[in-house]
Amino acid sequence: MSYVEKNLLPGEKIMFSTKRHWIVFASPALSLLLSLWLLVVGGEARFFLFLLVLFVITAPASALAYMDYSFSEFAVTNKRVIAKVGVIRRSSLELLLSKIEGFRIEQGILGRFLDFGTIITSGTGSTKNPFSYVAYPLKLKRCVHEQLDRFEKS
Repeated sequence: MSYVEKNLLPGEKIMFSTKRHWIVFASPALSLLLSLWLLVVGGEARFFLFLLVLFVITAPASALAYMDYSFSEFAVTNKRVIAKVGVIRRSSLELLLSKIEGFRIEQGILGRFLDFGTIITSGTGSTKNPFSYVAYPLKLKRCVHEQLDRFEKS
C-alpha cells in the first residue's frame, strides 16, 4: 500500500497520481553505457581500471535513482494535494485544496518533449514547495484545477 493510500482521510478518493519521471535514470544509464563502450573498445588495463572506477561511481547513483523513483509519490485527491519524496530522509507535503494559493509548473524543452517537469505549490501562509522530475505535470495541474473548481462549487 502506498503512502498516499495509507494517509487518505475518511471519504477521500485519489483522483490522479504519478511518480518521478524515468529521466532520473538518464545520468546513471549514460555512465553505464560509457563504461560498457570503454570495455568493448579498450582492452588495455588502464581502460579496465577506468571502467572499475566508473562502476564504483555509477552503482550507487543507479541505486539512488531507483530508490528516488520507487519511493516518490504525487497525488491529487478530492480534498488535498499530496507529495512525498525520499526514503531515508522523507519530505512530504499535504496541502488542503482550500489552502492552495498557487500551483506552478516549470518545464524545459526536454521536459516538454518527454512530459516531465517541476511542480511548485504554495499554500496560504507558507513557502513555495518545489518537486522536480515529476511525470505528467500538466495532467496533475489540470486535476488540481478540476478539484478546486468542484471544491468551490460545493
